[in-house]
Amino acid sequence: MSNIKAFQNYLELEKKYSLHTVKAYITDVVFFQDFIKKKFDTDVLEDVNYSLIRSWIVQMVDQNNSNNSVNRKIASLKAFYKFLLKTKQIETSPLLKHKALKTPKILQIPFSEKELNNVLDDLKFEVGFEGIRDKLIIDLFYTTGIRRSELINLKIQNIDINNKSIKVLGKRNKERVIPILPIISSQIQNYFLERIQLQQIKDFDYFFLMLKGVKLNDSFVYRLINHYFSNVSEKVKKSPHVLRHTFATHMLNNGAALNSVKELLGHSSLASTQIYTSSSLSELKKVYQGAHPRNKNEKH
Repeated sequence: MSNIKAFQNYLELEKKYSLHTVKAYITDVVFFQDFIKKKFDTDVLEDVNYSLIRSWIVQMVDQNNSNNSVNRKIASLKAFYKFLLKTKQIETSPLLKHKALKTPKILQIPFSEKELNNVLDDLKFEVGFEGIRDKLIIDLFYTTGIRRSELINLKIQNIDINNKSIKVLGKRNKERVIPILPIISSQIQNYFLERIQLQQIKDFDYFFLMLKGVKLNDSFVYRLINHYFSNVSEKVKKSPHVLRHTFATHMLNNGAALNSVKELLGHSSLASTQIYTSSSLSELKKVYQGAHPRNKNEKH
């Protein structure tokens, strides 16, 4: 068995990464192997030194790959060499002293509460299955902060109306239970009534379905969110991830503890959750400036 195949098995079976993630890792490693084969007439990854990797980085930058894209590919390669170290195929990683390329810090702009209310309370959704489903999808994103993949793969068996909770399968197959609001429980029950009336259901185990009875896909969910929010928001990016960001920001703005938001989002560390504090900090500054006596006494 080749080391690339062994690495793939390791990611799938031991690390329990999703098939999508595994494919991305393996694709990056194979691209690098193809590069050194063409450029240096070798495909022996175990004998690679950093100068070869550096040449690959230079080529990718010259081909106008973004720094984010280059860093992602190098991260895949780094994971591969970490695996080779773990299995004692090599003694030192050629990426030991590598430093990631600098990338601009992009601040996600969450939707405002007004924009959410305009969609969920003021927009008129279609009567019937699709309208009820679409509104529930938006509301579930906003009230739970779940990821797009978690929503798509949500199973009927993981909906617990009695305990007002849902169980989702997150990154690295890590399960977590998320509470749902009474308004969501009510929408779920209405959706179920419409769902059972579909003419055919192929993917019966999955909670959210298309009109033809098959599970949702990534592009459909992205288009759905973009469509509804295009009616109320001028923000450039209108996506499921912005709704996840909005959930976290609004929770923090309204006093939720950072650690609680971390658990709800399914983050493995607080560092991942802290990216959302920048937005809540701006809200905190407004409250602070409006409430502190010293600021009130200032003449503008």
